[in-house]
Amino acid sequence: MSATQAGFVRSTLLFLLIGTAILIGIIVATLGLVERTRSTFDYILQERNIRRMAADLMQKLTDAETGQRGFVITGEEQFLQPYESAVLEIRENVDALAEAVKDRPIKAERMDTLREKIRGKLTEMGQAINLVRSGEQDEAIELVRGDVGRELMDEIRQMLDEFKDLSDANVETGTQEQIAATQQLQWITLGGGIAIVAVMGGALLVVAQHVRALAASRQEVEVLNQGLEARVAERTEDLMRANQEIQRFAYIVTHDLRAPLVNIMGFTAELDASLKSLQAYVLNDGKTVSEDQIHEARLAAAEDLPEAIGFIRSSTKKMDGLINAILKISRDGRRQLKPEIVELQPMLETITNSVYHQISESDGSIKLEIKAPRLNTDRLSVEQILGNLFDNAIKYKHPDRPLALAVRTAPEGRHMVRIEVEDNGRGIAEHDHERIFELFRRSGQQDQSGEGIGLAHVRSLARNLGGEITVQSRLGEGSTFVLRLPSDLSRLVRS
Repeated sequence: MSATQAGFVRSTLLFLLIGTAILIGIIVATLGLVERTRSTFDYILQERNIRRMAADLMQKLTDAETGQRGFVITGEEQFLQPYESAVLEIRENVDALAEAVKDRPIKAERMDTLREKIRGKLTEMGQAINLVRSGEQDEAIELVRGDVGRELMDEIRQMLDEFKDLSDANVETGTQEQIAATQQLQWITLGGGIAIVAVMGGALLVVAQHVRALAASRQEVEVLNQGLEARVAERTEDLMRANQEIQRFAYIVTHDLRAPLVNIMGFTAELDASLKSLQAYVLNDGKTVSEDQIHEARLAAAEDLPEAIGFIRSSTKKMDGLINAILKISRDGRRQLKPEIVELQPMLETITNSVYHQISESDGSIKLEIKAPRLNTDRLSVEQILGNLFDNAIKYKHPDRPLALAVRTAPEGRHMVRIEVEDNGRGIAEHDHERIFELFRRSGQQDQSGEGIGLAHVRSLARNLGGEITVQSRLGEGSTFVLRLPSDLSRLVRS
């Protein structure tokens, strides 16, 4: 193996080890954040369970008190059914709550007091019931009217409210920790990406040097004695193997390198060239500086360096935007849906009013045709979907005619609702009908700002609601986006 090949192998192995170390670091940090997130999530679930048990316990006490008072007033045994059912469950709930808060010092310290108060309240209610059964209804009513039972109930309610308030505060703290972990993961990903860019830059430099060395070797072979056929064949074979290695390595690098990273790498080289001009001017050690060097240094400081830094910053911002877009899509599936009855007419009128001034400026119009008046679905998701479709219709309207926007809703089958958003805008070529829903994909003339994530987000929201969105369009004539959603999302959530 020649010295050049040995140096290339050593340099390649070095960069491979550095890249591997960076990847291991990212993986370890990510796993640590995942474990931290899991622990925090479990903690939040426990606190929510404690809050629920506290609320259930208060409800059972209220039910028991209601049944007891109904029996005291009427003397009829049927009023004791909720009381007797609640009393049995109250003791079980108290034990379950004590078990749940045993790892929560503040709450655990108050459990004995809470248990004693509940025991006293149950005793007070039992005494009143026994008095009625003994024929002493007036004494039972007097006991109920007294302050003992009311004060016990107020103290129990206050303590359970404190439990719920503490749980709410702990849930809020856990949520903030989850957000912080997500932000840390974002910074780790960004930092790891920048580090990998640096490694790739060094690797490409080694490849370039190796290519130049190979070119020099090829020229040397061509100068050699043509009669040494065996030696030429051997050298040619070596060069072919080296070229194949370079091609495989270059393919891996260029295939995995994203466009923003390439921009950063390219303008890093621009910074290096500009820095040399500045160094020649600033670090001249008393030597005479030529006019050309002064001109190049000023040009580098005034134009080249700001331009390169600006492009690097914009590329980094673009990469951050792409990462945030991916996170945004992933969050769609994790957000808890909240099904509720949504009246489509008022919702569409609200969205229409928010964009009416943009449409009316160009003499445009909006038409609503509501045949399916309501949905049981997640309001926020539907508002985001329709808002995005309205914005796209305005953004991509045809330049030669006013925008005509029509929205139609109608039932489709027994369990679906169809919402159509039709415009007379630029339209979409047939081969792009599916492509526009892919992440970071756009179609047609690129004269509007955007990253190609809007319709991908819309499709993600629609599928998260158990539905689907498609497009029917002809280039130059307009588009119709068809949104199909379940009429009752709560059934899907329960299942």
